[in-house]
Amino acid sequence: MTAIERLRVKIFADGADRAAMLAMHAQPFVKGLTTNPTLMRKAGIADYQAFARDILEHIRDKPVSFEVISDEFAQMERQAQEIAGWGDNVYVKIPVTNTRGEPSHALVRRLASRGVKVNVTAILTLSQVREVAAALNPEVASYVSVLAGRIADTGVDPVPLMAAAVRILATIPAAELIWASPRELLNIFQADSIGCHIITVTPDLLRKLPLVGRNLEELSLETVRMFYDDATAAGYSLCE
Repeated sequence: MTAIERLRVKIFADGADRAAMLAMHAQPFVKGLTTNPTLMRKAGIADYQAFARDILEHIRDKPVSFEVISDEFAQMERQAQEIAGWGDNVYVKIPVTNTRGEPSHALVRRLASRGVKVNVTAILTLSQVREVAAALNPEVASYVSVLAGRIADTGVDPVPLMAAAVRILATIPAAELIWASPRELLNIFQADSIGCHIITVTPDLLRKLPLVGRNLEELSLETVRMFYDDATAAGYSLCE
């Protein structure tokens, strides 16, 4: 298994807790940060713009993605221009469709043509990857965010799809593929092995990094001891 410091895939921290975001930003192995309205709501963020601007006051040297919040493309476009103006390190997250299933390709094309760095998100199929790729400006940095974890949740192995997405984006040098919504640390190494550019990782998963490379027999013994200690602490008894 490749050591974390030797990975080619870039690790982006995913979340909306201010303290956690700033702590992750300070980690050298974290190369960028992402968030979304769902994470922000769970974190109790009341003022979107105030939160974003505060984060960007502290994080200026790594890319940060913030998402539009409208369901209408005209308003999305205005919001995207506003968000893009918050900083040179800002990427604007655009959902691959609106809630009616109408594709956002035309909007992505307009924004990319004006030099807006987009992060097209909520992608789950290769056809969506192809359509988004066709709308990007090959000379403007962009992210194509495939929610591989949600694909896995349906019982489908996301690795072949992600590998195919890497090949599709190979013709667009400024575009990078994001493995989004990972479910376990193994996904980091899977993403790395297929040449995926970026993987977003939550603080909960990042806290498991010390497990990488652990001796499995030692980990087995630790697990046995944990079960025993918990049973003892609970005062359980059988056949006494």
